[in-house]
Amino acid sequence: MKKLSSLLAAIMICVMASPLVAFAADAEKYVPKMYASIWSLVPPVVAIALALITKEVYSSLFVGILVGGMFYSGFSFEGTITHIFQEGIVGVLSDSYNVGILIFLVILGTMVCLMNKAGGSTAFGEWASSHIKSRVGAQLATIVLGVLIFIDDYFNCLTVGSVMLPVTDSHKISRAKLAFLIDATAAPICMIAPVSSWAAAVSEFTKGTGYSGIELFVRAIPYNYYSLLMLVFIIAITLMKFDYGPMRIHEFNAINKGDLFTSGRETAEQGEVVESNPRGKVIDLILPVVVLVIMAITGLIYVGGFFDGNDFITAFGNTDATVGLPWGVIVALVFTIAYLIIRRVITFKEAMACIPMGFKAMVPAMLILTFATSLKNMTGLLGAANYVEMLMDSAAAGLANFLPAIIFLVACVLAFSTGTSWGTFGILIPIVTAIFDPSSELLIIGVSACLAGAVCGDHCSPISDTTIMSSAGSQSNHINHVSTQLPYAITVAAISFFTYLIAAFIQNAVVLLSIGVAVTIGSLFVIKSVTKNKQIG
Repeated sequence: MKKLSSLLAAIMICVMASPLVAFAADAEKYVPKMYASIWSLVPPVVAIALALITKEVYSSLFVGILVGGMFYSGFSFEGTITHIFQEGIVGVLSDSYNVGILIFLVILGTMVCLMNKAGGSTAFGEWASSHIKSRVGAQLATIVLGVLIFIDDYFNCLTVGSVMLPVTDSHKISRAKLAFLIDATAAPICMIAPVSSWAAAVSEFTKGTGYSGIELFVRAIPYNYYSLLMLVFIIAITLMKFDYGPMRIHEFNAINKGDLFTSGRETAEQGEVVESNPRGKVIDLILPVVVLVIMAITGLIYVGGFFDGNDFITAFGNTDATVGLPWGVIVALVFTIAYLIIRRVITFKEAMACIPMGFKAMVPAMLILTFATSLKNMTGLLGAANYVEMLMDSAAAGLANFLPAIIFLVACVLAFSTGTSWGTFGILIPIVTAIFDPSSELLIIGVSACLAGAVCGDHCSPISDTTIMSSAGSQSNHINHVSTQLPYAITVAAISFFTYLIAAFIQNAVVLLSIGVAVTIGSLFVIKSVTKNKQIG
C-alpha cells in the first residue's frame, strides 16, 4: 500500500505539473498583441505623469506596472496578476543584478549611519562651515566632489550626498538643490570619464565598429554635449546665484524660512535620528570615505580580472559593478567598524545597531528602485526597444545630416520612458553604427548623440536608478527632486539638440562646444532677466 500510494502521488504530481510545463512552453512563444507598438511606451508614461501630478511615487509606479501587466496579458485578470509578480516584482528581487544594487545601498546606508554615530559627519560639517563661507562655495564644493568621484554613478550619488549633506544644510541649501547637483555630476561625469563603469559598458556595445571600444568612447567625449553642457550649466547657475521653475520656491523657502524640504519631509527622512558622539573628528569621516573609494575601485578591477593578469582598462571593461561595488564596500564597512571601535567613538553594540538603522534609511530608495525596475521589465516585455528600432530605421532614409539630432531625441525618449541609460545605448548603438560609414566623423557624432540622449533621458526620468539614488543620497523627497530638476534638464537638452542639428554641417568638436557653451550662458542670462521680477508663490 505504501508503494502504491507513493506511485499514485508521483503520477498525480506529474499530471499536475504537465499543464505548467505546457504553459511554460507556450509562454516562451507568447507575444502580446501590443508588442512593439506605441502602446509599449504607455505604462512608463502613465507612471511618470501620475507621479508628477499626484506627487506620490509608490502608487504611481504600481499603476504603471498594473497597466503594463494588463497590456501584456491581453487584459486577463489572472494573467495580469501573474505577470505583475512573476516577471515584475518577484523577478526583480530574484535577479542577481538588482540584488547587488540593493546590497550596495544597505551597506552604504550602514556606513553613513556609522559615520554619523561616531560624530564624523558632525565634525566635518563644523569644519566645512568654518572654511566654506558661502552658499556658492558649498554648491561648488559639492560639484567638485561629484566630479572627483567619477568611477560609478551609484557610488557617486550616495557618497557625495553623505559627505556634503551637513555642509549644504548649514548654508541653507534646499535638499532638492543638493539632489540636483548630485544627479548632474553623477551620470554626466561617468559618461565623459574614460575610466568608469559606464565607459566599460559602452565599450562592450561598440565592438565591430572598426574602433576599439574605449577608443570610440574617448573620441565621442568632445561631442557629448548634454554631459559637457550640464557641467557648464550647474557652474554658471551657481555663480549667477539664481534659480527658476519649482527649484526657485525650494531655494526661497530654504533661505528665508529655514525649510530645506518645502514639502515631503516625512517621506524623505525615514531613518531613525542618530545621536552623534561629541568626540568625533573630521578624520572619522574622511578616512572611511577614502578607504571606501579605494576599495570600490579595487573591487571593480578585481571582478574584472586585474589580479589575474588583465590590464587596468581591460579589467574595467570586464567588470560587473553590481558585484565589484558590494565587494568593495563590505571590506570598507569592516574596516570602518574596526577603526571606529579602536578610536573608542563607538562600541561594538552600537556598530551592530547601525546595520538595521542603515537599512531603514534606505527602505524608500529600495522600494522605489524595486517598483521602477519592475516597470522597466514590463516595458521591455512589451517590445518598447523594438518599436524604437523601427522608428530609427524609418527615420534613417533621406535624413542623414539631421540624424544626430534625431538620434539624440529618440535616445532621450527611450531613456526617459524606460529609466535606463545603459539599456538605451545598448539598443541604439548597434543601430547607429550600422547607419553611418565607419570612416565618417558622423559615426562619432552619432554615437555621441546616442550617449548624450541616454544620459539626458535618464537624468529626467523619475524611474531612473540614478535619479532615485540622488534622492536617497540627499535625503530629498523623490518627486520634489524630479519636478525641480526637470526644467534645468530640459533647458540643457534643448541647447544640446540645437548643437546636434548643426553638428553634421560643421563637424568640428571645438567650434560646436564653443557654440553650445555660449548659448548655455546666454540662455541663463535671458532666463534670469525674465524671472528676477516675478513674485514667489
